[in-house]
Amino acid sequence: MATPFFKKKDAAADKQPRPGVVQKIQLAEDPPEEKVNNETGESLSSLISTGKAQLDKKSLDLIFAVEQMIQARTHAETTNHELQDRLTHTSGHVERLNKDLKNLNKVIEEREKSILELEHKLVERNLKVDQVMEDHREMYGTLSSEMDELKSTIELERQKYANLVQKHNDAISEKLKKMNELEEKIGRLETENAHVKQKYETIRQEKAYLSSMINDFATRMTVPFGGNTPSGDITDGNGNT
Repeated sequence: MATPFFKKKDAAADKQPRPGVVQKIQLAEDPPEEKVNNETGESLSSLISTGKAQLDKKSLDLIFAVEQMIQARTHAETTNHELQDRLTHTSGHVERLNKDLKNLNKVIEEREKSILELEHKLVERNLKVDQVMEDHREMYGTLSSEMDELKSTIELERQKYANLVQKHNDAISEKLKKMNELEEKIGRLETENAHVKQKYETIRQEKAYLSSMINDFATRMTVPFGGNTPSGDITDGNGNT
């Protein structure tokens, strides 16, 4: 009668796949460099499977344990190869990342160098700006004083101009007043001149009339006493013959 241990082993053996099938599956999954080990294990498994029918229970359990160890070793080798592939891939990735890191470091160094140059230029520009601001303040102070002087001069000149304008207006007013007076005087003189001319004309006409009367009278007075006098020698009052 088998012990519980052997019953558990038997149940486990019944649940496990046959060694030949397991070896064929692992042979299909293993890489080419493991073909020799897999073929050796498959030959051993086939020999063991052939002699199982002639072995007792303990031997079968031992064979099962060996098969389990072979399967575990095969699985471990497969896992090891997978891990090595992953390690190789990871190493390549790490190498690429290191190259990228070096490139990034170079870029960062170049950027830092550019930043330092920009900071230096910024400092120089700030110094120039400060100098320009100082010059601007000095120029503004100078211009302010000059503007104050100019304002004072302009105010003085404005007052002088206002006085000149006032004097000019007064002179024009005085001139207009004199011109009005002269025009009035000229008008009076013209009126007086017209009166004088009229009086002169009247006197001249009276004088001519008197001269004519005197000449007529003298002619009349001389005719009886001077009958031989030619008539053509007799003159009128205006001196005409």
